[in-house]
Amino acid sequence: MRPQPRGYWARRLPVLAAAAALLLAGCAGGPSDIPGQSTIGGDGSRGTLGLFAYAVAKPGFDEVIPAFAETPEGSGISFLQSFGASADQSRKVAFGAPADVVTFSTEPDVDRLVDEGLVREDWNDGQHGGVPFGSVVTLVVREGNPLGIEEWEDLLRPGLEVITPNPFSSGSAKWNLLAPYAVASNGGEDPEAGLEYVERLVNDHITIQPGSAREATEAFLQGRGDVLITYENEAIFLERNGDPLEHVIPPRTLRIDNPVAIIDRPGAATRPLAEDFIRFQYTVAGQRAWAEAGYRPVVPGVLDEFAEEFPEPERLWSIDDLGGWDEVNATLFDPDEGFISVIYYEALR
Repeated sequence: MRPQPRGYWARRLPVLAAAAALLLAGCAGGPSDIPGQSTIGGDGSRGTLGLFAYAVAKPGFDEVIPAFAETPEGSGISFLQSFGASADQSRKVAFGAPADVVTFSTEPDVDRLVDEGLVREDWNDGQHGGVPFGSVVTLVVREGNPLGIEEWEDLLRPGLEVITPNPFSSGSAKWNLLAPYAVASNGGEDPEAGLEYVERLVNDHITIQPGSAREATEAFLQGRGDVLITYENEAIFLERNGDPLEHVIPPRTLRIDNPVAIIDRPGAATRPLAEDFIRFQYTVAGQRAWAEAGYRPVVPGVLDEFAEEFPEPERLWSIDDLGGWDEVNATLFDPDEGFISVIYYEALR
């Protein structure tokens, strides 16, 4: 177990816990707000797979699904896609949304479906832990980086406005906050220092809280803020789109692992198709498709092939360095006892 925050934070939690729970409950999605869907892939002659995913994964699937359609296994398979904030998408599938494959920002969003009996418990037992691609937390700045943003500490300059989504609906927001927390706390060894950084960031520099990473990006593109915290792949997508910005990978940051899983419906005719699609993710063709879309491949040979496009930071923390998702969620994001939940509630008072 990682050491728990001491002193100041331990005294503050009981006072704000119940209100933080109300804030989280208010951010939850429901079955009636399933986002607009679109179809991609083959003609559907062999079946259609429902794909529910977090918003930032869309450019990747726009590359991966056509590549899959060119294989014998993928020929004739179409995909009915739905993209949105990760936690909201997970809740919608739990409420009955027609998903066959899910891709979320964080592992707990898959665990919710395991608890509901919708995903098998061994979903992440494979070589890569159910994660076919990844990214790193990065900083997007205006073209030319006029403010000279390089490090996490730069985000705390007086008057600087930071854009990042709300952690109660967006898995991206959790990664975005955990990256500076990991840096400031030295991988969780000094949680008090990590929380002090997050508190300063939230209270003094985050003025709006979009619901998803894509909404945060839109706010930044519309002129809000000086720095956008986001995934490296989202930054690459924006640069390729010709938007007047650039991205900076801090020398110390956090690795992002985005899980993919199959919805388990006993006897469903679509399960073999979904299994073929999952297997394709780890093939050379699938990995190259993810890499070409700006996502870091996980198969070593393909990762080496794209090494120049995905530089390795000086220090790259992982969620395991912080104790794993169970501990991180319980300690930092739990609605009743999570320290970061309390920070967000207090910021909105």
